[in-house]
Amino acid sequence: MNIATLLDMSAEAFGERIAIVSGRHRLSFEELRNKAHAAAACLRDSGASRVALLDVNSPAAAVALFGAAYAGIPYVPLNYRLTRAEINALVQRIAPAVIVAGAEHAALVDAIDGVRVVDREDFLGLPRADAIEPGDDPRAVAVQLFTSGTTGQPKAAILRHENLMGYIVGTVEFASADEGDAILVTVPPYHIAGISAVLSSTYACRRMVQLESFEPAAWIDAVVRENVSNAFVVPTMLVRIVEQLEAKPVSLTSLRALAYGGGKMPQSTIERAMRLLPQVDFTNAYGLTETSSTISVLGPDDHRAAMSARDPALRRRLSSVGRPTAAVEIEVRDEQGAVLGAGQAGFVFVRGPQVSGEYQQQGSQLDDGGWFPTRDRGYLDAEGYLYLDGRADDVIVRGGENISPGEIEDVLLSHPAVADAAVVAMPDEQWGEAVAAAVVLNPGAHVEPEVLQALVRSKLRSSRVPQAIAFRDQLPYNELGKVLRRLVREQFAQAVEA
Repeated sequence: MNIATLLDMSAEAFGERIAIVSGRHRLSFEELRNKAHAAAACLRDSGASRVALLDVNSPAAAVALFGAAYAGIPYVPLNYRLTRAEINALVQRIAPAVIVAGAEHAALVDAIDGVRVVDREDFLGLPRADAIEPGDDPRAVAVQLFTSGTTGQPKAAILRHENLMGYIVGTVEFASADEGDAILVTVPPYHIAGISAVLSSTYACRRMVQLESFEPAAWIDAVVRENVSNAFVVPTMLVRIVEQLEAKPVSLTSLRALAYGGGKMPQSTIERAMRLLPQVDFTNAYGLTETSSTISVLGPDDHRAAMSARDPALRRRLSSVGRPTAAVEIEVRDEQGAVLGAGQAGFVFVRGPQVSGEYQQQGSQLDDGGWFPTRDRGYLDAEGYLYLDGRADDVIVRGGENISPGEIEDVLLSHPAVADAAVVAMPDEQWGEAVAAAVVLNPGAHVEPEVLQALVRSKLRSSRVPQAIAFRDQLPYNELGKVLRRLVREQFAQAVEA
């Protein structure tokens, strides 16, 4: 099957229902399909091998995604926050291509052979074209997403139609949304969550409300104005929403479900959010680009059970990412590849029809059994709940001992004065690497580094105690809520060299 089939089904079933609300644009599912057909005709005539999007959230994201599917070429959303040089390096890798860009981003693309830049509004205003039957090759490439490239050049992750269809059909019920339902989308279109939002909303026949960028007051206003029933946010967004609601309470009566993911969610934040929004069903969704989005879920019932529990172990389940979705298998392995038992920390592997695990130049990263190495560290408890403990690249190697930052951060965050913390490696002549912590305190709070070191020593082994603690006004995060540990490490390394 082809992902364009999702739009065909929705347009046939509920053609007049509103599909997208974005600024002045309001498109029905039938109008969205017509624009996707027009885009497909344009793309076929252009001879492009790919269509890229260099833009903020707008209807052009959905039109380009489905237009590419009808045309039989990959859709490649690009990160508009990159530098001009970085953007053009990616554009050269996908030529010949059509680049759909907003006016503020079009000027960033240099003159490159085989590359044509089309203004977003011109793209949305293409003349109507005849209907195009989507291809039927499930192995055809549907989406190409460039990874963040934090450890080197960005890799081009490949998602085939069979991967994305496996995810959507396996997790979403067709036409399950009521006509009044709406999901608020603020994640950028170049992230897998932005793509899955378009596909899942289309298949559910749910109205999608887009914001160009996130700002907590604007997010709350959109929920009220559009009677938003569902939303997805990253942890840093939820922190700011909670702070805004605590400072200026607003009744969000329409909001029924809020999913979050994309980074580590402090347990204290989700507890505050659940107290502020008791009517909302909270879901923690864990997934990766290479897995077509969500692979495990901590659902609303799990949230409520953990929130009401007196048992600390059950309460801590709020910090897990739940259990695998129906068609997905997850296992944890040690460094030699042996599968570990409950409670044993190691490397997370995943398998299922939605898992691609493939990059354009490097090829498939699946092992002989079809398992993909996520490079996330974590463990499964006895009930099958997955707890993550950072990336493999984040591990601190102190005198040959591997130390995961996550467990130390959890202890630091348990102190009432601590609002945020990031634990990283710092150079050390004796041990090779030592533990260092950057800590953000709550407003008006004060605590000595020795107190935090003693707290860690009381909960964990002495090797986990931060050798250095630096207090910061804030930690560096990217737009998706992931702490930029590389920058924190550089700060400590510079301090050692000074």
